[in-house]
Amino acid sequence: MRFTISTRKIFLGVSSAALIGATATPALADNHGKKMTTAELNKMSAMQAVPADISGNSVLQPWTGPYDGVPAWDKIKVSDFPAAFQATMDRVKAEVVAIRDNPEPPTFQNFTLPMELAGNDSNELFAIWGVHSSNLSNEEIRKIQGEWMPKISAFFDELALDPKLLEKTKAVYDNRESAGLDAQQMRLVERNYEQLVRNGALLEGADKEKLIALNTKLSKAFNDFSNKVLADEESYIYLTDEVDLAGLPASFVASIKAAAEAQGKTGWALKNTRSVMQPFLQNSTRRDLREKVYNAYINRGDNGGENDTNATIAKILKIRADRAKLLGFKTHAHYRMADTMAKDPEAAMELMMKVWPAAVARVKEEVADMQAIADKEGAGITIAPWDYRFYAEKVRKAKYDLDAAEIKPYFKLDNMVDAMFDAAGKLYGMTFTENTGSVPVFDPEVRTFEVKRGDKLVGLFYLDNYAREGKRSGAWMTTYRSQHDLGGKNRYVLASNNNNFVKGGDGQPTLISLDDASTLFHEFGHALHYLNYDITYPGLAGTPRDFVEYPSQVNENWLLTRYILDNYAKHADTGEPMPQALVDKINKSKTFNEGFATVEYLSSAIVDMKLHNREEPVTDPDAFERETLAEIGMPKEIVMRHRLPQFNHLFSSDAYSAGYYSYLWSETMDADTWAAFEEAGSPWDKEVAERFRSIILATGNETDRGEAYREFRGRDPEVKYILKKRGFPVPGE
Repeated sequence: MRFTISTRKIFLGVSSAALIGATATPALADNHGKKMTTAELNKMSAMQAVPADISGNSVLQPWTGPYDGVPAWDKIKVSDFPAAFQATMDRVKAEVVAIRDNPEPPTFQNFTLPMELAGNDSNELFAIWGVHSSNLSNEEIRKIQGEWMPKISAFFDELALDPKLLEKTKAVYDNRESAGLDAQQMRLVERNYEQLVRNGALLEGADKEKLIALNTKLSKAFNDFSNKVLADEESYIYLTDEVDLAGLPASFVASIKAAAEAQGKTGWALKNTRSVMQPFLQNSTRRDLREKVYNAYINRGDNGGENDTNATIAKILKIRADRAKLLGFKTHAHYRMADTMAKDPEAAMELMMKVWPAAVARVKEEVADMQAIADKEGAGITIAPWDYRFYAEKVRKAKYDLDAAEIKPYFKLDNMVDAMFDAAGKLYGMTFTENTGSVPVFDPEVRTFEVKRGDKLVGLFYLDNYAREGKRSGAWMTTYRSQHDLGGKNRYVLASNNNNFVKGGDGQPTLISLDDASTLFHEFGHALHYLNYDITYPGLAGTPRDFVEYPSQVNENWLLTRYILDNYAKHADTGEPMPQALVDKINKSKTFNEGFATVEYLSSAIVDMKLHNREEPVTDPDAFERETLAEIGMPKEIVMRHRLPQFNHLFSSDAYSAGYYSYLWSETMDADTWAAFEEAGSPWDKEVAERFRSIILATGNETDRGEAYREFRGRDPEVKYILKKRGFPVPGE
């Protein structure tokens, strides 16, 4: 366990669009990375053992069964969480105090390694909590969350800011050159000290108390924000007349009918989430209903009622600004970016503004194409945001003779799951064998798969694909246990992908859009990252925020390869493979609508950076959003992918605050990496795939990620490849 601010967020179970795994359960090694003897391990465990009566607490029971133990989801009682939190905090504190008060002079062996071990069992508690707060939320869970998360926040802050821990961490740091450490151990020691200092360990007295108070207030505000947005997402628009279904595909109609029946209602129910909004706006011929669904979606958290988030956002921004100043940083953006690849806000803004003008210019072309079709049809309208997806499909059909409704029957969810597994096999020699029913799951529709690489057992993969009540929107990956070699205990990864696809109704298969299929491959890319870990120290597991999305975005590329389309894009009714003519149309239209996709995302990233790269906090988020978008020339036909009042990435935790740019930063590496496969002559080139796996995926954060990329590619990534990928002009070419 490493008591930094980021670690504390992991323990709180707070997650963003890509929840990327908690620190794994540590064990011990000697200072050359060799396993300690059983006697040495037992001695250390005895020193840190704390008596506690957990016999009756369902949450704290040891994980048993295959894969060195799995969560007993079927036995968890939500009412046991408060006692589990308190018992765990008591135990962790006792373990840390035992290490802290060791009278021997601190060394890597007697201080750094035991601190990697401290709190090992608590990772399992917070993995279980994370699933309940993200996948299984209800009133009881939200009540516990509101009461206990601020307490836990303060607890971990107090540990992280303990002056005696800082003193010992600094002593190991100061003596590192003469300690005979290898490169990984040196990096671990240096990062431990630097992160403690960056997060306030040098503060004293009243300043330290102020930092703890600020973080505690933030924890409460994050919970308030998340709960308000979730409440708005659990609202519905109900349709009662068949004329309201005009243009909607039969599979989508069946799914929204099933949603209404689940509530005991007749008609059709449209939940206020992206997975419903997007296909409705894309297909419905009822412009009035498109506008209604669109406005309900973009105004989540911004309706002036009890679920309005604007005041909560202003509170979060004020606390962040105060904290950054207290910690010695100019702005929250500078604080958050100190341990990233970009390093500072200016570097991130420079990259974003290299792409923004080309994206806006492309949007103008896309809108002109749509307006021309609307005028030709005599629609008598000016393209508005609720028209964009609808008329984009008309343009797609006109330009490429390609209709999204024609594509969707070929994207059966089960087939796409098989496709992503096969791609991992071809690239990395991995196999995914379904064993659903052999281990407990937290919902009956969760599937499980045993994972191997070659003959080596790697771990277990959980797949939670469907939207339901109490599950937050979006898609994310997490690990319940991550790999590391320290002591040999964490052999098997327990990884999970979580999506919000709308399940097919009336016994029909679940069909997903091309965009949904990209999301499926994206989140699986996160899982592949962790399933391929081969690291020694858990403290070198987490990668910088602007590197995290890189492996997942690379993995999207294989979706539209000829092999995947030819073998897995099979019609849901006939089972026939996608005709080659349709495959060709899809490949020709790869850059279609990239203006919309880029502006929708990049506007959110730019607003995020401008919001946090300022010393005076914003007090009126709505006004700031409008003014900033006007300043950068946001096309009026598009809205931010995440408006501030519902921007969970920014305000349900610190995770992506001043960090939403990271998708673009990562995609720059992604596009450059894909160019490496193209240069090799095949997307399945074994040599490039193995270098990517061994240098990028397997190494966690054992080396500087910029250096790792240069080792893989032979140079830094070039921006021209992301411009080419999106179909934008490349300056000078």
